[in-house]
Amino acid sequence: VQLVESGGGLVQPGRSLRLSCAASGFTFSSYDMSWYRQAPGKEREWVAGITSVGRSTMYADSMKGRFTISRDNAKKTVYLQMNSLKPEDTAVYYCNADSFTRSYWGQGTQVTVSS
Repeated sequence: VQLVESGGGLVQPGRSLRLSCAASGFTFSSYDMSWYRQAPGKEREWVAGITSVGRSTMYADSMKGRFTISRDNAKKTVYLQMNSLKPEDTAVYYCNADSFTRSYWGQGTQVTVSS
């Protein structure tokens, strides 16, 4: 089982990034997917989630209107489009696959928002 995040980097405030998480080794379309993040010195927090067939999406309040989660089950990939980035969005971003009986995590990708 692998979840591999990509797309992180250094970006200026107000700009955008799109994160990707490529899955392998499990039935991707049967899993709800989420993005979490962990800033230095803080606990990991949930960012956004999408159901297994992509019909429902959910967001943490501070991300609503700025972040969009989506998935492509044919490509076994989940995305996080992040717009209007702020310095407080700086964190390591992780994707998570959850089927209520099993849960998998990626290794994370660093996002740094700074001028």
